Amino acid sequence: MSRIKNAFANGKVFIPFITCGDPDLVTTKKAVLEMAANGADIVELGIPFSDPTAEGPVIQGANLRALSGGVTTDKVFDLVREIRRETDIALCFMTYANVVYSYDAEKFINTCKEIGIDGLILPDLPYEEKEEFLPLCKACGVDLISFVAPTSEDRIAMIAKEATGFIYVVSSLGVTGMRSEITTDLPKIVSVIRANTDTPCAIGFGISGPEQAAKMAGISDGAIIGSAIIRILEKEGKNAPEMIGEFTKAVKTAIMA
Repeated sequence: MSRIKNAFANGKVFIPFITCGDPDLVTTKKAVLEMAANGADIVELGIPFSDPTAEGPVIQGANLRALSGGVTTDKVFDLVREIRRETDIALCFMTYANVVYSYDAEKFINTCKEIGIDGLILPDLPYEEKEEFLPLCKACGVDLISFVAPTSEDRIAMIAKEATGFIYVVSSLGVTGMRSEITTDLPKIVSVIRANTDTPCAIGFGISGPEQAAKMAGISDGAIIGSAIIRILEKEGKNAPEMIGEFTKAVKTAIMA
C-alpha cells in the first residue's frame, strides 16, 4: 500500500504545508520531524517559486524569503533525502509547473521516486494539461494530485474518476490564506466526488486552526493547513519547529475528536 493510501486508511487526515527553506532548510527539517511526531499524516513540502500565483501574501512571503536565502530545487531534494533517514511519513511536493519544466520533468519526477516523494501537487496545472506529467508520474509511482475548486462544477465527476492519491478540494475562490469563514457548499462538492471515486479528498485553502480543520475534516477525509503554519515560522523563525509541533497536535486532536 502506498504511504498516501496508508495515511487515509487510519481515519481523518491532517496535512500541514511548509515552504522549504523559510527561514532556512535546517528549520524546515526540524519542523517536518515535529509535524510527523505530533500527528501529521502527510506533509506538503513547498518548493519555492518566484511567482506562486495560487498563494496569498503569507506564503508568497515565505517563497521570497526561501529564494533570497539561496534555496534551489536540488537543495530541497537533498533536504528530503535527510528527512527520509528519520521518518517514513507520506510526503508530497507542492510547487508550480514551471519549476518542474525548468528542471526537466522526467529528471524531476524520477528524482521524486528516488528520494521517496509520494505525490506531486501543481496548483497551476489545468486538468486538461495534466497528460504532460501524468505518464511520468505513473511510471514512477508518484501520485499527481488533482484539484477540485468551487468553479469546477460540471467537471468534478470527470476529475474525480481519474484522480489518484487524494483529491485536493479548494475551499474557496482566490488565493491561499486564513479565512474567518468558509461559505462554499463543500458538502455538495464532496458528495459528487464520493459518487464518482473511492479516492479520498481533503479540504484546503483558508483553514486557520483546529476548530475549522475539524469542521472541514467532518465534511471530507481530512484538512490541509498552510498559511497558519507559515505565520508561526514568520513570527518565530528558527524557534518555530516546537510550536509547529504543538499546533499540529492540536489540529490532529481536533479532527479526530
